[in-house]
Amino acid sequence: MNASAVLDLRSVGKRYRAYARPVDRLKHLLGLQHRAADHWALKDVSFSLQRGQCLGVVGDNGAGKSTLLKLLAGTLQPSHGQLTRVGRLTAILELGAGFHPEFTGRENLLYAGSFIGISQTEMLQLASSIIAFAELQEAIDRPVKTYSSGMVVRLAFALVTAVPPDVLIIDEALAVGDQHFQKKCVQRIEEFRLAGCTVLFCSHSLYHVRQLCDSVLWLHQGQVRGYGATDAVLASYESHVRSQDPTDVATKPQIAVLSADRRASLLAAEVQNLRPSAANTSSQLPVLLGPDLTVNLQALSADAEPPSFGVMLEQLHGVGVTSVAMHAEGAKPCRMADDAGQISWQTMLTFDQLPLHSGHYVLSFYLFDARGLVVLDEWKNHITFDWVSPSLTPGLVKLPHRWHAPVSTT
Repeated sequence: MNASAVLDLRSVGKRYRAYARPVDRLKHLLGLQHRAADHWALKDVSFSLQRGQCLGVVGDNGAGKSTLLKLLAGTLQPSHGQLTRVGRLTAILELGAGFHPEFTGRENLLYAGSFIGISQTEMLQLASSIIAFAELQEAIDRPVKTYSSGMVVRLAFALVTAVPPDVLIIDEALAVGDQHFQKKCVQRIEEFRLAGCTVLFCSHSLYHVRQLCDSVLWLHQGQVRGYGATDAVLASYESHVRSQDPTDVATKPQIAVLSADRRASLLAAEVQNLRPSAANTSSQLPVLLGPDLTVNLQALSADAEPPSFGVMLEQLHGVGVTSVAMHAEGAKPCRMADDAGQISWQTMLTFDQLPLHSGHYVLSFYLFDARGLVVLDEWKNHITFDWVSPSLTPGLVKLPHRWHAPVSTT
């Protein structure tokens, strides 16, 4: 093991026995001859993480991500290889699974806290801060069986992150709960990471993987298909995901309806100067009349804080071309109108003199909080169009360039 590593895996695998008949399982237990096949949920996985590093884990459903996280958390033991953990480890896998439904929220802090190594004395000191973070002041002395799923998630996350860990393992648990609490969760994870906590983050939200992670592990059918720098691995994984999706045009989203859980939503995204395709062309996509690509964006929010719009431009079933976001560039949308506590926001984005060669393209739209920590809404693959460049030269983009005489060396 690397002496400075806090997580170290060497050729780790998890094997299950698949029995042809139930009686074969009994024969195996009795040491008799039986029929069975090996199924490797995970095979030959190796990586090492130092203090303060953040590793993202991506892959299709059934790729082995959950098995890997359970091995790291210690709820499963590897069938092959060596796994070493150093320091206090906190795993956020199935939030609320350890709660007793008949106990109150306060009683569950003592009950479930003991499972993750928090003593009763320590819990009595931490209880007030946990309850405040979970925002359950009035409900904390009610039985957990009366809680909504969102309340259970809030209490569970506040509990398992009450003591800063050395290693933090996170599954898709953050996808549950309202937008306000998701933001608090991401902020706490970011604080841990900046304080030197090692984080392993498993998520289908590639935006958060890109924002939080230094490197990425891509699992496919139980084996490592990619491991390395975040941008390089995610580019390969996103190409793989596109190849699995035959959809050309996304279904138009419903009109936004805000609620206690959904505090902001996209309202509209329109591209100027799109015309229907000509009847005599093979493509059925609308055509962009150049030379500029201009998008009008609208959103609805229940909060006075301006949201951040994001736009991604990609080749249709191809590679990403570019992505932009207001929070990354210090831009803010215009506040247009207030109606019954709901605020409408609007902005326009223009790519001047679109530097693309001819092809089929697709636009996706995103709405973030002001700091870009939480994805409030997303319309993926929402607008597809054809672009016919005046230039007939091959390639993807026209990069700024110049021809000039060589510098003389004599």
